[in-house]
Amino acid sequence: MASEKNKTNKKAGKAPVAHHEGRGLPVVNLPAKLVSALADEVARSVISRLPAMPHRSPSPRKVVKVENAVFLDTSAIIDGRVFDVINMGVLTGTFMIPESILLELKHIADSQDMVKRERGRKGLELLDKLKKSKGIKVLHIPDKDSNGSPKEVDDKLIDIAKFTKGRLITCDYNLEKKASISGVIAININTLANHLKIKAVPGESLHIKVLHVGKDITQGVGYLDDGTMLVVENASHDVGRDVDVIVSRVIQTTAGRILFSKKI
Repeated sequence: MASEKNKTNKKAGKAPVAHHEGRGLPVVNLPAKLVSALADEVARSVISRLPAMPHRSPSPRKVVKVENAVFLDTSAIIDGRVFDVINMGVLTGTFMIPESILLELKHIADSQDMVKRERGRKGLELLDKLKKSKGIKVLHIPDKDSNGSPKEVDDKLIDIAKFTKGRLITCDYNLEKKASISGVIAININTLANHLKIKAVPGESLHIKVLHVGKDITQGVGYLDDGTMLVVENASHDVGRDVDVIVSRVIQTTAGRILFSKKI
């Protein structure tokens, strides 16, 4: 009987009807496209009833603000004089040590060269001592490039100092000039030391001890308290003695000043 009805339905273009055994309930076999359309409609209905999620725009890059940032490069750390200036309270701020500087310092401390190794280890010791000092803030910071491109240690240091508007302390003349061109305030310890030396001028009288013979066999050489070399004419036989001299001329070199004098 059911088969006859199905045949009749097929002829009429209707979907065939099946019956559950024992229940007599009809089951309609719907076309696949209709089932898919109904499923999509149900999904849209469910989604429309869900609470709307708040729209979040991408948060801007957070900039860590550091008041009065001071960056120490490897040459300044190894030189060591900057730590005396810091401990005296003359140089203040938050002292920043980028990761690349620390790695470079450790590499020098592991050098096969005995002199480099000792200077590297001394630099690490001074840095650790500074970090433990009361009232002095030292930060170790990462300096990886955002775009992943490889850069030299000096370039990384200049970039991060410029980004944080910090100052750079170095003993490297080339780094000092490169930083200045990039708009970063750079302080060279050697230049600072030269500015702090005694300003002797021609005609000034000084009392000096002659320590050794100069390049000319007739010259004697002594040093002022700040390390400035003083050449004394016709004083080679006065080695080991104190003499009174008068400054005759001053020569400025890249290494500092040299004073020339004559005995009074």
